[in-house]
Amino acid sequence: MRLRNLLFVLFQLALSLSACKKSNTPAFVDPAIPPVVKLTGVLSTLQQSHPRLLLTDARLQELKSLSIADSRLKKYADDVVAQADKDLAKAVIQHILIGPRLLDKSRDCLSRVYNLSFAYRWTGNEKYLNGAISNLNTVSAFADWNPSHFLDVAEMTHAVAIGYDWLYNKMDLKTRDYIKSRLLLLGLEEGKKAYDANAWWAKSEFNWNQVCNSGLMIGALSVAETNPDIALYILPKAIENLPYALKSYGPDGVWSEGPGYWGYATDYTSYGISALQSALGDTFGLTLLPGMEITGYFPIYSAGPTGYMLNYADAGEKSKLGAPHPDMWLAGVYKNNHFSDFVHDQLVASTANVYDVIWYRPYANSAAQRDLDKYFGGSVALWFSRGSWTDPTTLWVGIKAGYNKVNHAHLDLGNFEMDALGVRWARDLGSDDYNLPSYFGALRYTYYRLESISHNLPLLNGQNQREDATSKFIRHAEAVSEPFSILDFTEAYKDYASSAQRGIKVVDGRKSILIQDEFILAKSATITWGMTTDATIQLITSKEAELTLSGKKLTARILSPSTAVFSIESAQQLAPQKINTGISRLMAKTVATTGNVTFSILLAPQWTTTPGTYSVIAPLSKW
Repeated sequence: MRLRNLLFVLFQLALSLSACKKSNTPAFVDPAIPPVVKLTGVLSTLQQSHPRLLLTDARLQELKSLSIADSRLKKYADDVVAQADKDLAKAVIQHILIGPRLLDKSRDCLSRVYNLSFAYRWTGNEKYLNGAISNLNTVSAFADWNPSHFLDVAEMTHAVAIGYDWLYNKMDLKTRDYIKSRLLLLGLEEGKKAYDANAWWAKSEFNWNQVCNSGLMIGALSVAETNPDIALYILPKAIENLPYALKSYGPDGVWSEGPGYWGYATDYTSYGISALQSALGDTFGLTLLPGMEITGYFPIYSAGPTGYMLNYADAGEKSKLGAPHPDMWLAGVYKNNHFSDFVHDQLVASTANVYDVIWYRPYANSAAQRDLDKYFGGSVALWFSRGSWTDPTTLWVGIKAGYNKVNHAHLDLGNFEMDALGVRWARDLGSDDYNLPSYFGALRYTYYRLESISHNLPLLNGQNQREDATSKFIRHAEAVSEPFSILDFTEAYKDYASSAQRGIKVVDGRKSILIQDEFILAKSATITWGMTTDATIQLITSKEAELTLSGKKLTARILSPSTAVFSIESAQQLAPQKINTGISRLMAKTVATTGNVTFSILLAPQWTTTPGTYSVIAPLSKW
């Protein structure tokens, strides 16, 4: 009898296993153990246990062990736990749009889920587990994640996928299945629809590509062992599409949409590729594209000693990237201590976030090895110079060239910004409100902050630069006693000029800067030089102005032409544009003329009571 029963059990088991092979469904399901199925294609190397996205249990244990002796890492982890405590006290996330966007809610959920889930895994305190699951349930109950603005879906998919993966073994089966069902319906199925409809963002060259493809990819990886069909549909498409945007890092790592969007795009580049590596053990060549290995230098050089960035395109006002968290990931991928050490340096006076822990790389004290001057080529080209990497009052200057029609561009070819004495003297106003009428359409260049007139540029007859203009650096010199860059921006002014060039030279032992514009005017035009500043401006003479900001002083002096005189304008505007209260423009203007004109201005911070006295005027061709 016992033998007959045993044979019956074995027969039933054989039938079960046979059915499993046909249906890819496991014979026995333990709620705490992910089902193991035979996966093919891109999923053939999938780590089927959870968690597998970005922070595996093995990596978590490595970090915990390292934090015992590494006070920086311990502090960073403590920062995340402290933020999780704040997240526990926040109001419930609601499905409320701002304009056409749910994006702020998606980002809020993403931050909460990462912080709370990490805090639980780091401390074992179940209040964080309960808080994370509560937030996951809240957004899972939404009617939709706003697919009409697909960034919202992508970021919410990312958020829910991380919570599902990291807390998989701590959720009861009913909760887990519910969250997964909503992740599939509101996230991945919407992604499939978008791919089927050839959504414009799928092969975009800019940030939407990384955010949408990586968000969906992370979602697909989170459910791949139970829902291989949707994963096998989404993953190959996302991996194939990402290079369309990643190639935009070439050749020198600059992000043409500006420093703010570098952060957004590179965050999602890091999330997506990191998830591929942790879940599949493969990055599919995505880290090998030109510019990727050096893009970590972009935020390092773009940040002045004040912390403010060279603020071009639609970067936010007084944009500070702070600690550029993707640099920690880039440091690990490319074994570059300059990247991770820059993050560490910024975190001395600020709060770490969860990615600084996940991608943690120990401090190597490499700042002194960085070059003081740096040129970046590309569709937006940049040049930077500074006096020191350790003196917070040092001089720093950055200038941009490129193309006025890149995504999010302002009409600002040749715009420069300048730090010295611990303050920013020449500044950019940044973006205006995206919800202004036709902000990305026909009215874009009627808004003051996007026009040439608000930037640190020359104007001919008061007109904007041409929208179709390109510019390029034609010569530059680094690691010399007087570093300089020269750009040709003739196309921006070709309605009046047959030639237009701008040079910036760092002089007075890296204490002052000389800005020199050379025009050949084919038509009569006034030249108006302008610089936007938070400083109070006092005209000493028609050729000399003294700027005062935060108790520091800078002298501006016109060296050429003899006909130019200084004046002061307000940058204030009327609502609904941003008002720009208290911001001024130092202006220098010539009478209308034709022919060759050299406009040369010295900006000399008052390091002592006597400002710099540099007065050499040499043609740019002789620099």
